[in-house]
Amino acid sequence: MIKAGIIGSTGYAGAELVRILWNHPQTEIVWYGSRSYVEQEYAAIYRNMFELVEGKCFDDNIEELASRADVIFTATPQGYLAGVLTEDILHKVKIVDLSADYRIKDVAVYEKWYGIEHKSPQFIEEAVYGLCEINRNKVKNARLVANPGCYTTCSILTAYPMVKEGLIEADTLIIDAKSGTSGAGRGAKLPNLFCEVNENIKAYGVASHRHTPEIEEQLGYAAGKEIRINFTPHLVPMNRGILVTEYANLKKKADGTYPVYEEIKAVYDSYYKKETFVRVLDKGVCPETKWVEGSNFVDINFVIDERTGRIIMMGALDNLVKGAAGQAVQNMNLLFGLPEKEGLMLVPMFP
Repeated sequence: MIKAGIIGSTGYAGAELVRILWNHPQTEIVWYGSRSYVEQEYAAIYRNMFELVEGKCFDDNIEELASRADVIFTATPQGYLAGVLTEDILHKVKIVDLSADYRIKDVAVYEKWYGIEHKSPQFIEEAVYGLCEINRNKVKNARLVANPGCYTTCSILTAYPMVKEGLIEADTLIIDAKSGTSGAGRGAKLPNLFCEVNENIKAYGVASHRHTPEIEEQLGYAAGKEIRINFTPHLVPMNRGILVTEYANLKKKADGTYPVYEEIKAVYDSYYKKETFVRVLDKGVCPETKWVEGSNFVDINFVIDERTGRIIMMGALDNLVKGAAGQAVQNMNLLFGLPEKEGLMLVPMFP
């Protein structure tokens, strides 16, 4: 059995890790870390775990946890892991970090967008960006995995085949993204109160959202050059889910025509047909958050706008599963040589 510890287990992503790992046949949770609820019964905080989880919450002593666990999940705010990580800890245990601390390779870019000093930049280079469908072979041999963000996972996977194959002009990419309120975390914040969110939709982080450089960096690797995109997130009154709608100019072929549906569908299928958790939908079917809720699936599709020479790409996922905890467990499976889908074949919930 893999002994797993979770620091930040009482946030939404941490609680989702508990739910998934509790059902994982090869994993035992040995540490429910929570700075806010030390010594309190975990099931008293999340009563859906009544008579399922018997453990109490520990603090965030990562040094002690590293001696007890095989893998540590850090579902913590930006700056926590970077502030405590040492070579001694990484020598003892594998870490899957759900924060942004090791996602961006340029420390100056991280510090600019997140507004904090990075305390352990010496580990950035070795950290593997844990988007399994793209980096699985690198993940398998990693000590430190930077679990991608929820918006970024959906945005990157939706556009990746088009960027990688050079079928779009990457610098024309515009991403319009919408998220449920759980993406903002469990902390009490005025903008997330029911009366503020219900019957409302709003853009935020316009031209300044922290996931922008992460998307640009990863799609830049696919393009083979630096790219610049427009990314605009929106908050919608639902618990879970992310929907992205992405627009880009298609590149003309040598004969001066644009690629047709069958050609682009063949490209998407070549990248994702064998991927368990990426589902390329049938022609004319648009992704919906409801059809991936509670699961580790990403649904993707596209429409060609022949009138404008653009392609509209769409993707949907559950921000707490494939966008956070599910992807983290997918990375854990790779780290320990387990089948990648172990413990993750969660049927989407409906209604």
